[in-house]
Amino acid sequence: MPDLTTMPWPLPWTIGVFVVAGAVTVAGSVRLALLGDTLADRTGWGEALFGVVFFGIVTGLSGIVMSVVAATSGEPDLAYSNAVGGIAAQTTAVAVADAFHRRANLEHAAASLANLLSGCLLMAMLALALLASYVPQASVAGIHPMSAVLVAAYVGGLILIRQAGVQPMWQATVTTETRPDVPRSHDALNRRPAARLWTQFTVVGLLVAAGGWLVTLAAESLVEITGLSAGFVGGVLMGIVNALPETVTAITAVRNGAVTLAIAAVLGGNILDVLTLVAGDLAYQQGSLYHTAGSEELLATTTSLFMTATLLGGLLIRQTCGWGRLGFEGILLLASYAAMTIILAL
Repeated sequence: MPDLTTMPWPLPWTIGVFVVAGAVTVAGSVRLALLGDTLADRTGWGEALFGVVFFGIVTGLSGIVMSVVAATSGEPDLAYSNAVGGIAAQTTAVAVADAFHRRANLEHAAASLANLLSGCLLMAMLALALLASYVPQASVAGIHPMSAVLVAAYVGGLILIRQAGVQPMWQATVTTETRPDVPRSHDALNRRPAARLWTQFTVVGLLVAAGGWLVTLAAESLVEITGLSAGFVGGVLMGIVNALPETVTAITAVRNGAVTLAIAAVLGGNILDVLTLVAGDLAYQQGSLYHTAGSEELLATTTSLFMTATLLGGLLIRQTCGWGRLGFEGILLLASYAAMTIILAL
């Protein structure tokens, strides 16, 4: 057996770890979706806000671990591209989950004020991350000031979303295909004590995070062995694995009728991925993580920003049906991600 403490690993071991860790992430995410749907009803937070906060934190753990490990290992471009590449891949997951919603477009059925505001928060945070790459490089207590701004924007955004839910000033028109967020019976899960559900939710989330750590090590080994660019490995390969929790969660939620949770889980994970840049900036000791972003990383960031705007457009227009059971936004999401992947691979 090769020495796994020495990098790079042999190619077969690298691929094996990448695949197994990804499989663990998928299995954990299915369980998270079922537990999260139950807890959203138990807490009274609702699927949208619960998905943005708790799903965002738990499913975002793997991405945070990936970027922190990469930044600590002196791979800032890998840390940055993993975060923004994950956002692009996760947003594409909405189009994938839409294919599993049989009646109408997912964005039509899941339109809600909380999901719209979450999308706005995500766009604002992505714009701030882009701005950080162009403002003068600075450091306060070892971190760039924009990291503090991003955290403040996240907290402030969640407060506004919570307040808007209590006193809504906007509401989506209810149609025959609208699936409102109402508490449902969850059979065996609903009969379990809340403390047990929270414990399972936390343990599974930590397991998903551990999978993210292994994926990062495998990705670093892959860069060294194959000579692939960090932008491609981080933005596409790590980004896809980083997106697995949100993708599987969204599909599972749709199949269980929790359509609002499906969108919220993706947006929540994306928002936490922007905060992954903050974690990477803290871990990177050679300067500002934002200023290590090259053309490939900025391409992934800009693509993620465009894809988020496209998703918001879909939630606002609420097209009932479209080509191949996807709305215009689903087609644009798939095309945007494919174009980004091809450009990064060239």
